[in-house]
Amino acid sequence: MSNPQNNNVIIACQQLGKRFKEGRLDVEVLRGVDLQVHAGEKVAILGSSGSGKSTLLHLMGGLDLPSTGHVEVLGKRMDQLSDTARGVLRNESMGFVYQFHHLLPEFSALENVAMPLLIRGMKVAEASAQAADMLEKVGLKERLDHKPAQLSGGERQRAAIARALVTRPKAVLADEPTGNLDQGTAEHVFNLMQGLNESLQTAFVVVTHDLQLAAKMDTVYRLADGVLGLA
Repeated sequence: MSNPQNNNVIIACQQLGKRFKEGRLDVEVLRGVDLQVHAGEKVAILGSSGSGKSTLLHLMGGLDLPSTGHVEVLGKRMDQLSDTARGVLRNESMGFVYQFHHLLPEFSALENVAMPLLIRGMKVAEASAQAADMLEKVGLKERLDHKPAQLSGGERQRAAIARALVTRPKAVLADEPTGNLDQGTAEHVFNLMQGLNESLQTAFVVVTHDLQLAAKMDTVYRLADGVLGLA
């Protein structure tokens, strides 16, 4: 059950619904989803493949807009913001981690992690220093100048987590963050997330089919037939 360390609501979903229509195809992926995520809370969302878990995560992050209902991030309704304003809110308040690291292959680990700070307009020297500090926190101090192809799978995923956390976001949305990792590396990645959750009060929303990972979260939901409920 939920045990947030305070009552600050970071993300709130109210009666969230999503339909995909194309020609005769009309699929209701989500319906009536209510969810609150508080500062410092760790939330897992379980569900079978195709159950709408990733769709829900995209709506929570403002990467897509709902068909019905709405999402609030830090009290701001995402559907009432312009594309630019949504992008700014994402950059300032949220981090994203995916099953595949999505690092830019032509840039070093340091450059990849510094990227969100540079997008904010931070000076290169300061952005690089903060990126180096976060890479050290994830155990990649000796890999700053390595490009993704020179890193192992676990190292690439740790770099992706460093990139998500370098802006010190209020919430991190993670889509199967340990899905491509062996058990030992997955454990290390979780411990890293846990430590940063505690030190920065970052909320984590993790979509996963890994029951071991879900069991370590404060609150576990299950998504089935478009409906979200406590697992």
